[in-house]
Amino acid sequence: MSRKEMYEQRTEELLLPILERCQFELVDVEYVKEGGNWYLRAYIDKEGGITVDDCELVSRQMSDLLDEQDFIEESYIFEVSSPGLGRPLKKEKDFARSLGKEVEIRTYRAIGKEKEFYGILKSYDGTTVTIEADNQEELAFARADIALIRLAFDF
Repeated sequence: MSRKEMYEQRTEELLLPILERCQFELVDVEYVKEGGNWYLRAYIDKEGGITVDDCELVSRQMSDLLDEQDFIEESYIFEVSSPGLGRPLKKEKDFARSLGKEVEIRTYRAIGKEKEFYGILKSYDGTTVTIEADNQEELAFARADIALIRLAFDF
């Protein structure tokens, strides 16, 4: 397990009891370097959506724990955020919640000269995601070929 993965896993372990008390859902944790700074980000959600006050509540509690535990070697910026509209589907519960909804899939390499696909999420398992395209055709993608899958949204 990489250091990044260890940091994310330990953060998740510390966050879950806080989120359970608040009745929030953990969407994702990421530890990334952007523009010379390290960021530890927690994405949270709840029925009806997350507010700035919700993020602040979790951030204050978690910041104290992070200071106590002090398991991250580098200096970093801790952020708590809503996953937003472009939320990627990563976990089993994300896929289950999105069955029957329109999704956008981007692949690492072109398939039939295309890298972007839209359709209704029909099924998924550990290795495959199947959508029904606009023309009623079912398209199956190997999960290893998918760079991004998220709910599609129109403005």
